[in-house]
Amino acid sequence: MKFTEKLLPSMVLFLVIFLTGQSAFGQRVYLDITASDVRKIVIAIPAFRSQTGSSPEFVRGKKMADLLGRALEFHGFAKVVDPAIYGNGPAIDWKAYGVDFVVQGKFTHKGKKLVIEGRLQDIAENRLLAGRRYTGHTNQQDDMVLRLADALVKEFTGEPGISRTSIAYISDETGAKEVFVADVMNRGRRQITRHKHLCVSPRYTPDGHFLAYTTYHRGNQDLYITDLRQSRVTRPLSRRKGMNLAPAFSPDGRTMVVTLSKDGSPDLYLMDRKGKILRRLTARTGINVSPSFSPDGKSLVFVSDRSGQPQLYIMNMNDYRVQRLTFDGQENSEPCWSPKGDKIVYTGRIDGHYQLFIIDPRGGQSHQVISDWGDFESATWSPDGKQLVFSRRRNGHSEICAIFANGKGMRVLFPIKGNQAYPRWSPRP
Repeated sequence: MKFTEKLLPSMVLFLVIFLTGQSAFGQRVYLDITASDVRKIVIAIPAFRSQTGSSPEFVRGKKMADLLGRALEFHGFAKVVDPAIYGNGPAIDWKAYGVDFVVQGKFTHKGKKLVIEGRLQDIAENRLLAGRRYTGHTNQQDDMVLRLADALVKEFTGEPGISRTSIAYISDETGAKEVFVADVMNRGRRQITRHKHLCVSPRYTPDGHFLAYTTYHRGNQDLYITDLRQSRVTRPLSRRKGMNLAPAFSPDGRTMVVTLSKDGSPDLYLMDRKGKILRRLTARTGINVSPSFSPDGKSLVFVSDRSGQPQLYIMNMNDYRVQRLTFDGQENSEPCWSPKGDKIVYTGRIDGHYQLFIIDPRGGQSHQVISDWGDFESATWSPDGKQLVFSRRRNGHSEICAIFANGKGMRVLFPIKGNQAYPRWSPRP
């Protein structure tokens, strides 16, 4: 059954931004969740109601509400009130619980057809606001709930949410370091590779349909790509002698920049999607690795030790001229360009530990994102540019964590066994 979405007839939602206790009404104002003076919106999400109200359907509706709540809180601007506090009575005094908005959800199903509806209720104004209705197959239940979450996020922030995005990462839970993918709600986790050998550096294509990675299972550091819409076929992109590592796909997805060491030292090469070399981009002694495209495809940031130590450099993709970006620190690596093009996050070594830093692509002083013990590496941006996901290593254990770009809200994403590293955030589906 085909999935459909419908905007319910309603007045336009007048959004409220809370700045140190003050609010603005009567104009459309979007929340800036990275600002330090924005308090979280308090939202109540009672169990989604069904036609019959039977006990099994109440449980089902509660699961929908729970998932929606987790998805909204994941974005950082909302605090969802625990339903156990207010129960599920017919007439709840929401103001007494400090609630700003209530999501009134309901669902109907007949056979394998499912309809989910969600409306916002503005408690201060005592009126129903924007709403969405989704129709699909019963096995699309969670996906429809997350679509509703992303639509609500757009109403509050002006940009669609990222509830349906995924993280690719390397895990040794099977005994070998294989590639896994899980959505940001820690659902639908699946193993992508079964080489029973070391895999590193997963990279999504811009459409999110394919995932490239490097594996050592043939005795060389070879580059492969797999179609995530199936689970069987994986094909080689480059199996040249030496390094074949970490492609940076151009924004249009037609080309990629790969690190190869077929001629000696690691250098950057521009290749097409079939693995054909189109141009050699660097040809210097030392290393040239870790490329990342700007969102417009006009520039490439990468790491080189041409100055004697690993530092960040930016290449103009029109004339291939290179300028040095970082000058502080003795070891800077793993750059990743933000989706909006205004920031680059990278790993820097300070006081014997790896920490995360953000710098303007135009240059200037960088700032440290995290001040905590341990090693923080392999940072990548969320598609909305408001969060970072990275690996944190403490006491010999590595796990995947996320944090908001303002340095707040650090949490472990996947509390699972084994060690996880090399995370990569997918585009929006």
